[in-house]
Amino acid sequence: MLNPNTIRTICRAALTEDVGSGDVTTLSVVPPTLEVRGVLTTRESCVCAGLPVAEAVFRELDSSCHWEPQAEEGESCGPGRILGHVTGRARAVLTGERTALNFLQRLSGIATLTRQYVDAVGRHAVKILDTRKTTPGLRVLEKYAVTKGGGENHRFGLYDRVMIKDNHRLMASLEGPGGIRRAVKAARDVCPDLDVEVEADTLDDVEEALAAKADIILLDNMTDDEMRAAVEMAAGSCLLEASGNITLERVPDVAATGVDFISVGALTHSPPAIDIGLELKL
Repeated sequence: MLNPNTIRTICRAALTEDVGSGDVTTLSVVPPTLEVRGVLTTRESCVCAGLPVAEAVFRELDSSCHWEPQAEEGESCGPGRILGHVTGRARAVLTGERTALNFLQRLSGIATLTRQYVDAVGRHAVKILDTRKTTPGLRVLEKYAVTKGGGENHRFGLYDRVMIKDNHRLMASLEGPGGIRRAVKAARDVCPDLDVEVEADTLDDVEEALAAKADIILLDNMTDDEMRAAVEMAAGSCLLEASGNITLERVPDVAATGVDFISVGALTHSPPAIDIGLELKL
C-alpha cells in the first residue's frame, strides 16, 4: 500500500506546509555541519505504524541520513519502547522532527484503536473495516495504519465499489416503489465488474436488497435484534455489514449477531494520537 512515490509526495507537501521559506530557528542556531542521532520513543502503549513515513520525512531533508527502525510495523509496544533511530545533520533532524512525529503519532493512534476493535470481536469470524472518513490527502496512509492494527479496508474511494446509500435510494425512489431494485440493476448495467452494496435502514430495505441480489448489504444503525433478523433473512446469500453507532463496548454483541463485517468510522476520524517523542544525542 505504501508506494514510495506516494509517501514522498505526501511528505513533501507536509514539509512545505511546516517549513515554508525555511526553519528560521534552526538555521539561526544550529551549525550546518553538526551531526546528531535522534531516538524516537513511545511514551505510552501503542501499535506501531508509520515508521516508513517518518523515515521519508528525514530523507527528504537529508538524503544521506541513516535510518534504523527498532520496531516492526504492527508491533504492540509498551511505554519507553524505542521505535527508531535517525542519524544525520542536526538541521535536517530538527526541521523534520515535528512532521515525522505528527505522522507517526497519528498513524500509530489509528493502528492502536483498530487493534482494540479487532480484539473486541473475540472468537467471532467478523472483520473490522474502516470507512472513507479519512483526512483529505492522507487516506492511503490512514487506511494503511488500519491494516497494521489488524483491520481491513473498505472501498478506497468512489471508484472501486458501488455503494447505494440512503440519498441514492431517495433519488431512485422518485420513480416510485422498487427504488432499490432499480438502483442495483442500473449499477450492474454501468459497472458489471464491481460489487454492489446497498445501505438498508429497515428490514424491508434488507428484503428488497436481497431480492435485487445485492452483493453486500450495509445494516445502518440497526439494533442487535434487527441485525440477527437480517442474518436469518439473508441465510448466507450475501454479505452483511453492520455500521452506525458502533462503539468499542458494543462490538462483542454486534459480532455475535452473525454479520460478516463491522465498519467503524472512528478508526480514522477520531483516534487519539499516541504520545511519541524524539530525543537528540550528540
